[in-house]
Amino acid sequence: MRYVVAAEEGSGVDPEVFAAAVHETLSDPRSWIASGRWSFQRVPSGSPSELTVHLATPSTTDTMCARRGVRTQGEVSCRGGRDVIINLKRWLLGVAWYPQLSDYRDMVMNHEVGHFLGNGHAICPRKGAPAPVMARQTFGLEGCVANPWPYPDGRTFVTGPRAPR
Repeated sequence: MRYVVAAEEGSGVDPEVFAAAVHETLSDPRSWIASGRWSFQRVPSGSPSELTVHLATPSTTDTMCARRGVRTQGEVSCRGGRDVIINLKRWLLGVAWYPQLSDYRDMVMNHEVGHFLGNGHAICPRKGAPAPVMARQTFGLEGCVANPWPYPDGRTFVTGPRAPR
């Protein structure tokens, strides 16, 4: 998958620093590449690509996501079509149950890219288990343990029952 990275002007985040973080997550052997079905290559803006990863302020995230039928209320990120929109607020602050901000960033990137790859939401399979990356971990862990990776050991896909719609 060829992807482009865009950071909203005025976000206070260096676009190249954001792009490096996206690359680091998507190229990690615990990310979606572990399945052997996907690989990711960043390409320059304006080049042919399948995916665009945006970093956007909460109000811009709301606008962009609403166009795709997703309500984010200034709080969460979304995916719509070929766009992954990462909410700047969450990128900068994370959530309390992810003490390491870098882990939260890996999780939200993997979660939204997971939607782009066709994965729906999952729920915690049992108390104390690693949370599926496709669980709505931004809202809580439902008894699971925080987990930013679809393949935390680089081999085994962590999932759970499908979330009700």
